[in-house]
Amino acid sequence: MKTICTKWLCSLVFSLACAGVALGTDEGSQDLHIQAIKGQALELNRDLLLLEEELQFPIESRVTVYLSLGVKDFSPLEAITLSIDGNQVAHYQYTPQQLDALRRGGAHRLYRGNVTQGGHEVVAEFTGRDPEGRDYRGKTELILVRTSGASDLELTIIDPTGLRQPEFSVKEW
Repeated sequence: MKTICTKWLCSLVFSLACAGVALGTDEGSQDLHIQAIKGQALELNRDLLLLEEELQFPIESRVTVYLSLGVKDFSPLEAITLSIDGNQVAHYQYTPQQLDALRRGGAHRLYRGNVTQGGHEVVAEFTGRDPEGRDYRGKTELILVRTSGASDLELTIIDPTGLRQPEFSVKEW
């Protein structure tokens, strides 16, 4: 990792030196050099973030949990709590803007972490209010059996009966 960072930093320093030499040229070429340096810095940042994520969450033990809404016109969601093996790993309270993004088809990555192979209890619980002001709670419990490779779970809040009784639907990818 140090060699990759060193190569990128050397490249960036070289570009900065070239830009410094080019300062005596016209303003248009200076802008081009600056844009090239910005592009390299952004590329370096992206590569470092991807490398960091690969090192923190190796594919052999990675578990990712996403939340989406299957109910567009009715969303009782205010907060969600996620626990794995009795340990709370995520808790979110949603703003109106975040709920709007979920209603428009977005997905929220609730959790990404490392979990050993074998069976693990995953518990997700949401709370909220319906349009009449009544409190709602929804809960799902499942056993995630980890084998090799990454595990992705999608929790979708749905209303299968149309009676404004939301519940979870769980899909493993």
